[in-house]
Amino acid sequence: MKKILFLGGTAQQIPAIKYAKEMGYYTILCDYQSNTPCQKYSDEYYCISTTDKEGILKIARKREIDGIVAFISDTAASIAAYVANKLNLPSHPYESVSILTNKEQFRKFLHENGFSCPRAESYKVFKEAKNGLSNFHFPIMLKPVDSSGSKGVTRVDSIKDLEGAFEKALSNSREKTVIVEEFIEKNHDYQIGGDVFIIDGRLEFCGFLNCHRNNQVNPNVPAGKSYPLFLDKARASLVRSELQRLIDRLNLKTGALNIEAIIGRDEKIYFIDIGPRNGGNLIPDFLKIITEIDFVGATVEAAIGNNELDVNYKPTTEEFYFSYTVHSAKSGKLEAILFKNGIENHIIHREIYKEKGDMIEVFTDGTKALGFVFLKFKSLEELKDKMNHMTDYISVQVS
Repeated sequence: MKKILFLGGTAQQIPAIKYAKEMGYYTILCDYQSNTPCQKYSDEYYCISTTDKEGILKIARKREIDGIVAFISDTAASIAAYVANKLNLPSHPYESVSILTNKEQFRKFLHENGFSCPRAESYKVFKEAKNGLSNFHFPIMLKPVDSSGSKGVTRVDSIKDLEGAFEKALSNSREKTVIVEEFIEKNHDYQIGGDVFIIDGRLEFCGFLNCHRNNQVNPNVPAGKSYPLFLDKARASLVRSELQRLIDRLNLKTGALNIEAIIGRDEKIYFIDIGPRNGGNLIPDFLKIITEIDFVGATVEAAIGNNELDVNYKPTTEEFYFSYTVHSAKSGKLEAILFKNGIENHIIHREIYKEKGDMIEVFTDGTKALGFVFLKFKSLEELKDKMNHMTDYISVQVS
C-alpha cells in the first residue's frame, strides 16, 4: 500500500486526502492545528507545523512514505519539495520551489532570466523603504515576500499611506521582509489566473481563467473566477509560451502551478505570482466541472510517480462559468446568506463553510472567505451581467 504524507488539513485540502483514501492509499497528515477537518480522512496524524522541514523529514523517513503532497499550500510547498528531494521521491527541485514561494527570489529570477517584471526592492525596516521611494513612482504595491492568499498586500497611491501598508505587510511575513513593487497597468480587463499542469517538464494543460475583484471591499483579493478567458488566442498563446520558458529555466517536473499574470501596456507578459501547487478557492474543482479532468487526482498521482496522466482538454461547446467567493463587507455574526432574483437556477455547485451565528470577518484576504458557489450561464452576455452585479444575487447578512 502506498503511503502519502499530506501537509495541511484545512477544509479546502479535503479533496486531495479524500481522493487518496478512495484509491486505497495510506494517508498521513501533518498540521499544527489539532482539530483540522482532514483528520477524519487520515490514517495517521502528527501535530507539527508544515513549515518545520526537519521535523517533517523525520516523520517522512520514519514512516517510509512513497510521496508527499502540499495541496494548495504555498507555505508547505517548499517543505514538500525539500523532503521529496532528500528521499528521492517525485518532486520539482527544492531550489526552484523556493524561488517560486518567495517574492524577492522570484523577482530576482525573472530579472536575471530575461522575463518582464516590475521594478522591485525588499526591506526589513520602514525607514529604508521610505528612503528607497526615489526608485519608484506611485502607485506601488507592498507585499510580504512569503505570504499567500493576498494576506498583507496593499496598493499604495501616496506617501501618507506607506507606513501603514508597510506594517501590514511586515506583520504577515514570516521572514519579516516586505517587497515594494512598481505597479504594472494591464491592457486587458481582467488579470489572468487559474491552474496549469506540467508532465515531465512540458506544459500539458492551461486552465486560464479571468480573475475578479470586489473593489468596494478589497481590490487586491480574488473574489471570483470566470471562464472562458476574455483574451484572444494569440495573446493567450504568448502567455503559454512564456510560461513554458519559465518551466524550462526552473527545470520543473510534474504537477500543478497556480498562476497570476497580466499583459502590460507595453504588450509584455508579466508573471505576478506562480505558486508551485494547485490553486486555492476550489480552482481544481471548478476546472474539473468545466473540463471533466480530475486535477486533484492528478496531483496525488504525480506525488507517487504516476505520470500516465490525461490532462488534455479541447472545448466542445460554448459554455460560460463563474466561481464566486462568498464574502462579507463587514464583520459580525452571520445571520444569513441569501440567494436572490433567480440565481439559484444557475448554481451547479456550492460549498459554504460558515453557519448562522458564526462570527465572520471582513474579506481582507482569502482566509476570510465564507464559501464558494459555481454558476453556469447560457451566454457570454448573461455571464458578464451576472458576475458584475453578483451582490444583487448573493448577499451576506451580518448583525
